[in-house]
Amino acid sequence: MRLGVLDIGSNTVHLLLVDAHPGARPVAFASHKRPLSLVQFLDAEGNINDAGQHELIEFVLEAWEFAARHKAEDLLAFCTSAIREATNGVEVLARVKHETTVTLQELTGSEEASMTFFAVRRWYGWGAGPILDLDIGGGSFEMAFGQDELPELAVSVPLGASRLTRDWLHNDPPTAKSVKELRKYIRNTLKPVVREFKQLGRANLVAGTSKTFRSLARIAGAAPSGAGPYVKRELHATDLGLWAQRISAMTVEDRLYLPGVSDARAAQILAGALVAEAALEMFEFPSMEICPWALREGLILRRLDQLIFDGPLAPAPHVGLGGAVPVPRLGANTGTAAPAAVSIPIPIAGRQAN
Repeated sequence: MRLGVLDIGSNTVHLLLVDAHPGARPVAFASHKRPLSLVQFLDAEGNINDAGQHELIEFVLEAWEFAARHKAEDLLAFCTSAIREATNGVEVLARVKHETTVTLQELTGSEEASMTFFAVRRWYGWGAGPILDLDIGGGSFEMAFGQDELPELAVSVPLGASRLTRDWLHNDPPTAKSVKELRKYIRNTLKPVVREFKQLGRANLVAGTSKTFRSLARIAGAAPSGAGPYVKRELHATDLGLWAQRISAMTVEDRLYLPGVSDARAAQILAGALVAEAALEMFEFPSMEICPWALREGLILRRLDQLIFDGPLAPAPHVGLGGAVPVPRLGANTGTAAPAAVSIPIPIAGRQAN
């Protein structure tokens, strides 16, 4: 079957299509994505403004049509901290559903951390033992620990790279004072969380599962993405500390010359480096591995597991009706048949914190 996952993140909106069946690893078929930092569209009251909502709706329609054109049978659509924490998040979700027919499932921070951990566990297997997973997003930083498929503790804190850049690093390059103050804020935020994790024991493996970690590892000399997912990539605390210091003295334009740094992430890579540096230091690990699977893969795998018990998918609503169901596009119909959109329960094991 062909399954689509529509991910409305804080930095990027991304549709991934994979071919898979229960018991098989998902194989990427195609993707469609666009840089879209919804936090940049927040007004003084924390609302996503009309321009941001229009950009979001336009992409959701593009993704919906892309999935239908490539014959996706199933579509999971979800959103994370950018909409979850917006003052008008509920209204934005309602508008998206009204104008696109797509229902975005809003994940809590704990659900996000748990489903990412689930993907990491599937990637490394039981032989990895206890795992600590770290994921730096645009709006939040997720941490999860456990020995099973779902974590014993899953926590989300407001230390996303885009959020911290917007709130703390206003100059280009940033001032030494602002970097010092941000370092202190990150450590103060993480201190009680790290203490709670340490009560559960020590991990055999620390995994990093976000684009920020992949970019930092690439800067520090890890293999490029073109080398494939099976190449082992590590990020060492000593390299991270060195590069965090170097990046803090660079302009955003200069950072674009670093390997693995895109236009969309050049401004926020420093904030991400400071969070990563603090996390490894406070959890007392000298290095971490970069895992190629993360939240999207976790949701895909969960959906495939669900099919084992629920049986084959029912046909999409338009199949066999003598014609395609038109997909709305900003008031106009395109005539493109749409896949069936579903929501899946997100189980959370153990304790959680938002």
